[in-house]
Amino acid sequence: MVDSLRKNWLEWIVLLILLAFPFIVQAITGDSPFGVPRGDRMMMRGQSVLWQANMIRVFSLAILVMSYNLMFGFTGVISFGHALFFGLGGYILAMMADEYVALDPNLVLLISVIVVLVVNGVLGFLIGIVSLRLRGVYFAIFTLAIAEMGWLFFRGFGRTNGEDGLNISHLPLWIDPSRNRIMVYYIALALFVMTFVIIKQLVNSPTGTVFKAIRENEERAQAIGYDTLRYKLLSITVAGMLASLGGMLFAILDKAARPEILGVGITVDALLMTIIGGVGTFIGPVIGAGSLYILDVLFRDAVFTIGTFEINIGEQWLLILGFIFILVVLVFPYGMVGTWDRLKHRLQSRNKPNV
Repeated sequence: MVDSLRKNWLEWIVLLILLAFPFIVQAITGDSPFGVPRGDRMMMRGQSVLWQANMIRVFSLAILVMSYNLMFGFTGVISFGHALFFGLGGYILAMMADEYVALDPNLVLLISVIVVLVVNGVLGFLIGIVSLRLRGVYFAIFTLAIAEMGWLFFRGFGRTNGEDGLNISHLPLWIDPSRNRIMVYYIALALFVMTFVIIKQLVNSPTGTVFKAIRENEERAQAIGYDTLRYKLLSITVAGMLASLGGMLFAILDKAARPEILGVGITVDALLMTIIGGVGTFIGPVIGAGSLYILDVLFRDAVFTIGTFEINIGEQWLLILGFIFILVVLVFPYGMVGTWDRLKHRLQSRNKPNV
């Protein structure tokens, strides 16, 4: 335990800050993290409750990006269809809640989690079996086609209410974000930490060593006797299951599943967040997801005036995001965390005494 604290002191500090976050916002703004009482229920109002919702989205996106980084950053498998798993997590939960209204909501939620994990695990395995013999851009295009088929299906399928999506009204009170958001916040934090730990343990295991060998040179990994297809299947299956948990969180917060969560834009966001944070690092995707989303929240309604010239940040956000991406790639060619790790390693090597 002491050794873990010494090696991962920064991660433990961040975890403590996140645990106290709703109460830190309360101390700054004076707004209760439990909302405003009205009769026999709490209304979800105030800055603390608002920022809990923002952080739940950050955790959801971070889970998606970390799972994407498991494939792309650690195994070298680039996919343009990862949003399929994310979206399915939300849609399966919404469909189960809509279908089994007469059952206990807690039972429906438990069954939904199991179904989401099983369906996405099987889907990831099947997609891998069919497509992982393809390499590079061919695999990426194939996954994009599969994801677009899923998006078109749910967008046009009457059972899912087409473009309007499905509302989720049959949630247990303890995980209903309109009644008990602080509980949803801590559940989201727990899933975020669980995903981080699972990926870190997996990558630091002998299996993770093979992942990285495949990323560096798949032919060489095959030459020394590894069945690389089996390891890539494991990577995409685990990544798909974890991404689906992020999609469930996203749908629970919105109390709805919309076709947008299946769109290619979700995968592109995951790719950009991974590159900005640092491909093949543990904390990089988290920093990428958190920084981009928080910047969006802070500046989406901002308007800057320079003389008579007015810039609406919200309207130009995609253009600004493009500039941020170009700047980060130029200044931090290996992402923020990746570039820092390389610089730190270089400084340590330079300061190491010659024997």
